[in-house]
Amino acid sequence: MATETPLLDLQQTDPTNAPETSAAPITSETGKPSYTSANIKILEGLEAVRLRPAMYIGSTTEAGLHHLVYEVVDNSVDEALAGHATRIDCIIHVDNSITVIDDGRGIPVDMKDLGNGEQMPAVQVVLTKLHAGGKFDASSYKVSGGLHGVGVSCVNALSEEFDVEIWRDGHTWQQDYSKGDPISELRQVGVSQKRGTKIHFLPDKTIFSVTEYNYDILAGRLRQLAFLNKGILITLTDQRVTDAKSGDYKLAEFKYKGGIEEFIRHLNKGKVVLHEKPIYMEAERGQLVMEIALQYNDAYSETVFSFANNINTVDGGTHLSGFRTSLTRTINAAGQSLGLFKDQKEALSGDDVREGLVAVVSVKLPQPQFEGQTKGKLNSDIAGQVQSFVNERLGVFFEQNPQVAKKIINKAIDASRAREAARKARDLTRRKGALDGGGLPGKLADCSERQPDRCELYLVEGESAGGTAKQGRDRRFQAILPLKGKILNVEKARYDKMLGHEEIRAMITALGTGIGKDDFSLEKLRYGKLILMTDADVDGSHIRTLLLTFFFRHMLELIKRGHVYIAQPPLYKIKKGKFEQYVKDDRDFVKVMVKRAADGMVVRYGDGKESLEGAELTKFMGSLNEYLGFFDKADKRYRNDQVTTAVAQLFANEGKEPAKRSDFETPDKLHEMSTLLQGMQREFQFKSVGEPVRDEEHGIWSLDYTDAQGAVRRIDYTAVSSPEMRLMLGKYAIIREHLKPPFFVEYAVKGAATDSKAEIAAADEAEEAAETEGVNETIAAAPGTATEAKGAKRNSKAGQDPVEKKTARELFEYVIEQGKKEYQVQRYKGLGEMTAEQLWETTMDPERRTLLQVRLEDLVETDKIFTTLMGEDVESRRRFIEENALDVKNLDI
Repeated sequence: MATETPLLDLQQTDPTNAPETSAAPITSETGKPSYTSANIKILEGLEAVRLRPAMYIGSTTEAGLHHLVYEVVDNSVDEALAGHATRIDCIIHVDNSITVIDDGRGIPVDMKDLGNGEQMPAVQVVLTKLHAGGKFDASSYKVSGGLHGVGVSCVNALSEEFDVEIWRDGHTWQQDYSKGDPISELRQVGVSQKRGTKIHFLPDKTIFSVTEYNYDILAGRLRQLAFLNKGILITLTDQRVTDAKSGDYKLAEFKYKGGIEEFIRHLNKGKVVLHEKPIYMEAERGQLVMEIALQYNDAYSETVFSFANNINTVDGGTHLSGFRTSLTRTINAAGQSLGLFKDQKEALSGDDVREGLVAVVSVKLPQPQFEGQTKGKLNSDIAGQVQSFVNERLGVFFEQNPQVAKKIINKAIDASRAREAARKARDLTRRKGALDGGGLPGKLADCSERQPDRCELYLVEGESAGGTAKQGRDRRFQAILPLKGKILNVEKARYDKMLGHEEIRAMITALGTGIGKDDFSLEKLRYGKLILMTDADVDGSHIRTLLLTFFFRHMLELIKRGHVYIAQPPLYKIKKGKFEQYVKDDRDFVKVMVKRAADGMVVRYGDGKESLEGAELTKFMGSLNEYLGFFDKADKRYRNDQVTTAVAQLFANEGKEPAKRSDFETPDKLHEMSTLLQGMQREFQFKSVGEPVRDEEHGIWSLDYTDAQGAVRRIDYTAVSSPEMRLMLGKYAIIREHLKPPFFVEYAVKGAATDSKAEIAAADEAEEAAETEGVNETIAAAPGTATEAKGAKRNSKAGQDPVEKKTARELFEYVIEQGKKEYQVQRYKGLGEMTAEQLWETTMDPERRTLLQVRLEDLVETDKIFTTLMGEDVESRRRFIEENALDVKNLDI
């Protein structure tokens, strides 16, 4: 979320995997370092991947992180393309590890001869050897996205944990890896009639600068794969998010019988289309399979997706250029034959015929040629074949459907005329000085810096807040442009009307990029950061949405290149007397409250002989907060606090392995668990509690019980070693010794006891003054003054009876409430109450602020959201509001 994070220096990430170097540099007779054979390094195995990961997966930022998932999922899709798989499940776990399961043939487990008498299981070859795989010929996979044999082995190399489970030939096989190296032998653990492969991996935090997966990015990619492969079921489960209504994990299922034709309908959902049914074309020319679907709507933008062997070629390639060339040629030919160009001076351009176009171009071919391992552009020489295919099929369609052809061609003619009108409007506006950059808007408070990447432009809601921002900014690099009222909704406005809107013209002029396909130039951008600063209320959200609509529809490159940000004011303000403090988020709020409450507090636990206070208590409360968060996620499995607590008490283990497999290789601990459950049976009305049984598939024991609702719950190694359980067990092991209820809260006596109200008031004033100057909880005063008075304040509580709390959760909630006492806590909404100094300190100072970067993660869903919220379709907007009304938080009424 927050930006300003420097990229990781990969050469310093993992010295244990770096190639060995000589102890001292080799020098020549001149004393300078020499260049000899000793300087030549040979990287063995997956060393090269770990040393230069970006060369294999594109980057070590968010894009590379998600690319790991694509590599694994693409292998499962290749199984489906070969006719051996029908279902793929992808799961995001709470620790941001990933599991991918398919029902394909399973990676081979037989021994592979490596030469020189050495043999290795085939699965280990696939996972540890670069350029090893089953896709170098057409016998196993006729069509495949994986070509180089480096995909899944790269995922293995860049994961701190990588586990594979294979169901094949009636048996279950498992093997574990870490950072590309096997840490166990391939083992047969049981029998199973299933078939397929399950891969679980946790990306290496020392490699990636971003380690949190984005649900929308993955959902967009998986949805595309389901559209491109008719009939395959692909699911995405996010175990980090629980549905408030059902209590289940967030789940999306993608299965489309109509293929890319259904994809087109999805893209045009909520839009007014020119022809009801998408135009669909499919053909097989030799080994090349081409599939194209297109449909026009009444909007002004173009949406085209191109794919090669299911891989989204974001940079296009020969298949896309062939389609575009043929589309322009065919529409011009059809317009001539239908006599629609009588008033048209020149032929329609490519931009004209693609206005309002929504299309999907998908080709499948053996041994495609891409640019780079990330396959962003197709280089295979197929442009001519695609052109002839589109000319033939689209030409026939226009002949057979002249009414549809007329609608499409007239739309293109209107686009041509509008383009000419827009050019004249821009020329007229330029003559008035609005777009030429020579005359900047009068209300723009510009900065003195002229290097664009060092400059920031704040678009501020309202003249008043804009004036405050001008006073609080750093004039060297921060520019302020106040916006009056709500800008025009460009989703519903024609181009010339948009250019006539004063606030939009001011933004275009301030940015300096120009606007429109012919004039927009990112090189002319005057500010590296464009920051939207609006209030956190309904009006502020609406203004922010209007601004984002403008940038998405007319300056998309600003979003794609990461120039657009949203200011994030602090979430809380706490106040006491003259003292006030802004708190960034909920996590920091808990820290502040705990620290205030813990001053002078003593928590006794267990039999009352052991206690926590001071810094030790503060640290414990922080860990307890994290534990309770993990506990809530883990409890979704059993839906019973006492059962989940019993699992923690029995199976928690310190170290890297919070849950031991050996605890489930014998039934001993599960017998203990069964006894505990039987003791709870009457209280929770469990319908039955079973005895431990052996799982033949994995060679481990498990225990089932049936809860009061009739749901069968299972306690086994798979459940207890799940990511959410591992996080909970790991934190429990750290604080286990302190989690001994009941808990008693009291206050220690410090210094001379006194109940003087005057002295307590003096302590308060001294504490507030010290905190205002940035001193944390420490009052710098001479003996006998404020420090003793503060001790007196504590002592006023020392005579109170201890407060008993029966559970750790009750203790935590009580401590937070004590921290809030005597403080006014305000959940922060807007900028209006801030002074210029406060606005600088909390929202504009680069050293302390938090910015939310606007990124384009799923073009399809983003387009759909803007169409729904800002477009003409009132019915779809009403449905959206009804479906999401119950999820609204912090609503202003």
